[in-house]
Amino acid sequence: MRLNDPDAYQTATDLDLIAELLDLRGARVLELGCGAAVATRALVEQLGAAEVVATEVDATQLAKNCAVTDLPQVRFVFGGAEAIGAPDAHFDAVVMFKSLHHVPVAQLDTALAEIHRVLKPGCPACFVEPVYWGEFNALMAMVHEERAEREAAFAALERAVASGRFVLEAQRFVQIPGTIADWDAFAERYLQVSYRSDSIEAERVARIRAAFEQHLTPTGAHFLKPHRVDLLRRQPDPT
Repeated sequence: MRLNDPDAYQTATDLDLIAELLDLRGARVLELGCGAAVATRALVEQLGAAEVVATEVDATQLAKNCAVTDLPQVRFVFGGAEAIGAPDAHFDAVVMFKSLHHVPVAQLDTALAEIHRVLKPGCPACFVEPVYWGEFNALMAMVHEERAEREAAFAALERAVASGRFVLEAQRFVQIPGTIADWDAFAERYLQVSYRSDSIEAERVARIRAAFEQHLTPTGAHFLKPHRVDLLRRQPDPT
């Protein structure tokens, strides 16, 4: 397993890779850390999942998700990966989009043990994680420094494979294109968010703004956001 491989990137979306790696048609899927439910919707509408349980620990965002009325296949619930409220061997697939590194470091092994528990034997767990590398990461590190958390999340995946509970089936590196229209859009998306418990002092906000505006063009700020996709599969229980 590799934490990063600068020579291995392709330009695509994370959902493009999920569609390439997994067949979720008719599947019962658990999405841990669903955020604003953008990927949740795609799991149903683009990838054909029959049922999705989508968890979120941000109560404000969860309330917004629960107000969605056009996703009858989805059940939004409060909860984190370290304590999954589901029976053993209940899901055909588990996915985490950019959320494993948000699990408290001390709870990462517990979270992966829980994922193993709720997955059916032989079924996949797919983790999309931002890579600490590149121009967009340098900008985001000014907002919130996450190197230690991301490295800890990757180390937990390595331990889960080394333990024999999972096998690594595939690993991909992807640059996800993204455009941010202007500073106000950046601030709303990354600074003015309900899950932030801290405030950013005005001087640091000014530095972040100056760094962001170096990337601005007449059509917005265009970035390639580096991510790693780790596809693990639950090993069958020993007989």
